[in-house]
Amino acid sequence: MQFDYFIGIDVSKATLDFAVAKANQVLFHQQVSNDKKGITGFLKVLRQQTKATMGQCLFCLEHTGIYNNPLLKALHQLSTNIWVERAVHIQESMGMTRGKTDQVDAKRIALFAYKNRDEARLWTPPRTVIAQLDRLTAQRARLVKVIKQLQTPLTDSKGFIDKVDRKAEQQICAGSLKALKADLKSADKAIVELAQADPELKRLFERVTSIIGISQTTAAEIIVTTNEFKSITDPKKFACYAGVVPFERSSGQRKGRPQVSHMANKKVKSLLHLGAMSAIQHCTQLKTYYQRKVKEGKNKMLPGRRSGAQQRP
Repeated sequence: MQFDYFIGIDVSKATLDFAVAKANQVLFHQQVSNDKKGITGFLKVLRQQTKATMGQCLFCLEHTGIYNNPLLKALHQLSTNIWVERAVHIQESMGMTRGKTDQVDAKRIALFAYKNRDEARLWTPPRTVIAQLDRLTAQRARLVKVIKQLQTPLTDSKGFIDKVDRKAEQQICAGSLKALKADLKSADKAIVELAQADPELKRLFERVTSIIGISQTTAAEIIVTTNEFKSITDPKKFACYAGVVPFERSSGQRKGRPQVSHMANKKVKSLLHLGAMSAIQHCTQLKTYYQRKVKEGKNKMLPGRRSGAQQRP
């Protein structure tokens, strides 16, 4: 697809910074409020300044969660070309940079879009149920994090502080932990109910969780991050996205061990790691394969390759 104008957008809670580029040259910059009025005002200026149709423009922005919503909604209603890219990808492609402001970031995103235009992956909005699932999984992750923050110090203090003091600390947090764990159960229940109520989502959950080691939580994250396997359709690309594919690191005579890239969705990577640990405990074939590779000298953390996914009968 050919584009004439490349609009880089730096998104924050209160404002949007737009930088408009043609080829490798930034034409102008404008900052507006992050709401319908501000977005409509910029689009009017864009048409006046460039005389371009929406089909000639590529709008590029980073993943910033819910702060993207007003902009994505407005642009989608106009059938514009939208590219939502991970911040780490944009930053790595720029190489060494100096200085950072919202205006500078918008210009860098615009130039990134121009230079990488042949790799643009146009954004498609997720179904309402997937957006709801995304919010539930994010809420669940926050609950797990807070529970861990409270529980870990209480667990680790055993044997290091007096029993009376430790019991007093546990009693202080007991009510909070009980309430948080109840909220976590409610979040899990809400995820199950949401999946059961939608036929397609139910089908995907059943297929993904049929793989040994893949829990409901991991399945939900996979479905959300791939937009029901629509935005990422290639298993190899998803493996790279999740950061479980090792890449060779060597130079000249120096041969380094293959390592996974830090440019990954670390949340998905962590969940897949936990799934793999669970799988080798509950699947005889995978456990045998794992033990054989370890005996061959393979690093326990090194991703392995299988000809196909092992499924429950």
